[in-house]
Amino acid sequence: MRVKIHDETATGQVIGTLDLDVSGTVTLRELIRLRVREEVARHNARPVERFHGLVRPTAAEQDLNGYRTAAAARVDWEPHADAAVTAFGRNAFFVLVGDRQVEDLDEALTLDEASRVAFVRLVQLAGG
Repeated sequence: MRVKIHDETATGQVIGTLDLDVSGTVTLRELIRLRVREEVARHNARPVERFHGLVRPTAAEQDLNGYRTAAAARVDWEPHADAAVTAFGRNAFFVLVGDRQVEDLDEALTLDEASRVAFVRLVQLAGG
């Protein structure tokens, strides 16, 4: 089943979407890892200079519209999935399913094609 994942700003503006194959019930941890695996697979299939994803690839520089990488640089998904799970624990982003914030990585989520899933990244303020 395909679930549409939305990336949003803290004000609710959608800044990106990703269709993800999800089977039945998954934990939030599994959903984060599936998302990162899909982003990396898409990048590795058609490498470009700018990586758009939940976490910054190793040795990449953050810029306005993603992360700048060396041309054709392959990315290994597993360390990035681990980093994304860690980032969730540090409150770098939060996840909404429907109108509810999911706070527990091990919470079981039953998703269907009508489910609204949003990843909201929190940006640190300069000097803060």
